[in-house]
Amino acid sequence: MTARQESRPHGAAKPVRWAADAVAALREGARLRLDYSAQSLWRVDRTIEDIRREGAPYAAVERVLRGLGAYAGEVIVRQTGAEWSSKGGDHVVRTPDGRLWDPIEEARRCFDANGSLRLLCRDATSAAGA
Repeated sequence: MTARQESRPHGAAKPVRWAADAVAALREGARLRLDYSAQSLWRVDRTIEDIRREGAPYAAVERVLRGLGAYAGEVIVRQTGAEWSSKGGDHVVRTPDGRLWDPIEEARRCFDANGSLRLLCRDATSAAGA
């Protein structure tokens, strides 16, 4: 664990791990490299779209979506200085301006063809003044 992770609030532990697992799984399984940049979220959105087109049932991809949402949250955290917050089992990102963002739920919306992690990140980083 890095010093950066050790200094994070307790609410960050699970989403940071989920994001890292998603990065590793996509690197090994799909040969897709994710670098925690906003630009990489184009590939994440496209990956979710491909999964949806293949007709995978939600139950089969729920953990993947959680990991990809957590990855998008980590992109926001790293770009804005935001923090993960945990409340009632849900994990959200609080940007320095106090706004809450739910990238894990946004990944689920992407799977339903009603969301975009790239656009969520754009909005969160713009709102935070990054």
